[in-house]
Amino acid sequence: MQPTTRNRARRRVDPALENPQSLEEPQELLPRKRPTQERSQRKFDALLAASRELLTDVGFESFTCEEVAARADVPIGTLYQFFANKYVIVCELNRQDLVGVQHELAQFGGEVPSLDWLRFLNSFVDHMAGLWTSDPSRREVWLAMQSTPSTRATGVIHEKQFAETVAKMLGPLTPRTRRDRRLMMAEVLVHVVYSMLNFSVQDGQSHADAVAELKRLMIAYLLVAEKESRTKD
Repeated sequence: MQPTTRNRARRRVDPALENPQSLEEPQELLPRKRPTQERSQRKFDALLAASRELLTDVGFESFTCEEVAARADVPIGTLYQFFANKYVIVCELNRQDLVGVQHELAQFGGEVPSLDWLRFLNSFVDHMAGLWTSDPSRREVWLAMQSTPSTRATGVIHEKQFAETVAKMLGPLTPRTRRDRRLMMAEVLVHVVYSMLNFSVQDGQSHADAVAELKRLMIAYLLVAEKESRTKD
């Protein structure tokens, strides 16, 4: 049976997909290609740097690929060799942000099994909070990621990848907890941290107070998880 005109009208097209007529399910948005040579890597990096700057200056609604190319001093055709549209660009910026934090977290990883993990948590949350206040593009990227089903789906994939690192770090703290539950706990923590950090830099919001509440949430959650794990039969 063919769908009626009314039913077709109700089906929303995801503007982030390369084919504007596509009615597929949300999918991960990736660059068309990644640079393999130093010269193309410089252009790729310049496009991302210009994108972050433009996003901070004008917001996602006024963000255009043409302006990104102009700011990066790169032909628009070169931009489209890497990125299908602006939605793919912000997804790459989001991935870039999460990978950077993931690497930093891995460097702190050796401290987590210690009895002084609360001090580590306090220090790392302060470090993360500093990134959000010193780099306003992080919030702009996060907001842009909420714009379409595919950007949101891509953000979930990025968070899950980050959560894999966090789950490994939770191992010594929750030694008797099943791996699947530990991974779910890590996904909760990653989502809460990113949501709260973006909340903390909203206009009119007390950043310090929001970060303090985030610490309370995380510490309470992890203390309960630790207790439950260590008292399992």
